Parts: sequence; structure tokens; C-alpha cells
Amino acid sequence: MSVPLLDLTPQYESIQEDVDAAIARVVRSQGFVLGPEVEALESEVADYLGVAHAVGCASGTDALLLPLRALDLAPGDEVIVPAFTFFATAGAVWNAGLKPVFCDVDPVTFNVTRETVEEAWTQRTRAVIPVHLFGQMAPMSELEALAGERDAVVLEDAAQSIGARQRTTSGDDWVFAGAAGWAGAFSFFPTKNLGAFGDGGLVSTSDPEVAERVAKLRVHGGRQMYHHEMVGTNSRLDALQAAVLRVKLPYLEEWARERRANAAFYDEALRNIDQIVLPRTMEGNFHVFNQYTIRAERRDELRGHLGDLGIGSGVYYPVPLHMQPCFAELSGSAGDLPAVERACEEVLSLPVFPGLGEGRMERVADAIRQFFRS
Repeated sequence: MSVPLLDLTPQYESIQEDVDAAIARVVRSQGFVLGPEVEALESEVADYLGVAHAVGCASGTDALLLPLRALDLAPGDEVIVPAFTFFATAGAVWNAGLKPVFCDVDPVTFNVTRETVEEAWTQRTRAVIPVHLFGQMAPMSELEALAGERDAVVLEDAAQSIGARQRTTSGDDWVFAGAAGWAGAFSFFPTKNLGAFGDGGLVSTSDPEVAERVAKLRVHGGRQMYHHEMVGTNSRLDALQAAVLRVKLPYLEEWARERRANAAFYDEALRNIDQIVLPRTMEGNFHVFNQYTIRAERRDELRGHLGDLGIGSGVYYPVPLHMQPCFAELSGSAGDLPAVERACEEVLSLPVFPGLGEGRMERVADAIRQFFRS
């Protein structure tokens, strides 16, 4: 029995009738770019997150780039980002004409902390982008406090964490990923917990000025055709993608519960293997497990063993950003960020998607146990 890292077929089959009807509705309307479907999705996501505004765009990468452009910062101004994340987090900073400054991460959660961000802070720091990696939020109250003290903003990279939340400082309420900072950036790439049938993204914010600027930037810098208040770009969300996402959004909590149940199964099945470290959900966090990521001795050998048995796995991410050739001029080198570099050598993500089933998860666990017994 093979076990893929991700299989979207069960999800589609469970909602096929509604998805097909939504797509047919858009086709009949012949309105394919922005329009009522996108506006409805924006309203529904804003309500779900508890923010005042949501602005759809073409991708999760653009959902990072557009708010950075909206800040209207000076060339050379710095944005602190973790070196352990997908390339887009730093690439968006670079493409906005700003300087990414890489920081280390917490070895337990793989997220930035106040301490790791402070170590990277300089007089040119204007923003921080914490990545809510693998579906668990970074410590937002601490990061917001730090940024507030130093007149900077926090842009949440929530690409992997829609539906994740965190207890507020009072402990009486929850704040969703994308609603805790100045703005949030979401990806609707098909592998995400809320995935489209192609690319798509969204910016969340409760600041009306930010929402207005982002909405203009996504259509070449102006709300009115042929009238451009700023130099923007083409980053419009397709109506077909919005229609699919609107069907999926009401199921997001159910799918998150199943991911959490799958994670709990692995926690129990793998807990006695000394050579691996299981992911940990920090107190006050609701983890949505876009990925279930362990740390493993002999990671690459383990991955090869799983592959030989037809079991999918993933390495997110094998090369730290501060050591990528394209950022060589920033002078990063091995040894600069030890927690990041160690994570790149040890992390391995296991199948955790809804519809996986206990039989396939037990096969994964058996294969891992077998590897470390040999």
C-alpha cells in the first residue's frame, strides 16, 4: 500500500457536486477576473478571520509583496525574516526594493521569537515578517510589542496557517493567523489547507488605508481603469479560483480537526522512538498542521527508506535562505544561524492530509519504527 505525501482526490470527491456547480456558475457568467465571486470570498474570509478587510490577489507571493509595496519604504530599509522558510518570504522583500535580514528560529517550533528577531534588529529595520510555519503561529503578542516599541510593523506570513489561532494575552479570547499583526499574507496554492485549483492569494488587514493601497496595487495602481495613482502590477484573483475557495471555506475547520487528529495519531505511534523529535504545539496555540514535521537522525536515509516502501515525505527546507546563492551579497555563511542550519539537516514532513486514514498512517509509523530498529 503506497502512501502519498498529499492526495487531494478524497477532498474533491467529498465536495465535487458543489465545486462543479460553482465552476459552472462562473462559466455561465463569463466573468473570470475579480468581480462578485472575488468580492464575496474577500468578505467571507474577512469574517472568518475577524478582520475588517481582505483583498484577493494572484498568489501567496504577491500577498507578501503588495503590503510591502504599500508601506512605501525607502530602498535599503530592512525587513527581518526567518532563514528557515519558503523562498517567497525573502524574495518578496527583495523584489519590493528592500533588504531582507535573516534571523534564527526557535528549535522547537521552527518559528521566530522575540529574541531571534531582536538579534537581527538594526536602525534600518522597518518591518518583521514572522512565518507561521507548518500551521502554528509565531508568538505574535511578543513580536507586536517589540515592533510597537520600535516603530515597525509586523506582516504575518500566514501562507501555511489559515485557521491557526493563538490565545490573546488576556487568555480569554483567540486571534487568528492573519489578524494579529499589521497585515497578513495567505496562499491558496493547492497544497495549502485551503487550496484553490491553481494559484491565488489574499491580504488581510484591519487598516483601511492598507486595504485600499493593496487593492490599487493589484490592478496597476488605480481603482479606475486608465487612471494610475501609483505604479502597481497585475495581481488579480481569478473568479474561478474564488468560487472554488468559497465552496471549501466552510469545511476548513472540519479539515483542520482531521489534520489535528492525524497528528495526534503520529504523536502516539512514534513517541517511543528516541532518534526522532516530534512536533510540539505550544501552549495557547491551535495548530492546523499544514505539515507534520519531525526531526530525525539520519534524515536522508530515513527518507530513502520510506520512498523505497512507496511512502511519500517532504523536506521543507533543505537549504537555509541566508546560504542561497542569490543572496550572496548579503554575506550569509554557514554557522551564522545554527538552529536554522540544523533544522535544514533534520526535518522531515510526513503525510497528514484529511482522508489519509489510520491504515496508511500506521504503515508510515511501522516503516519508521522498522528503520530505527535495523
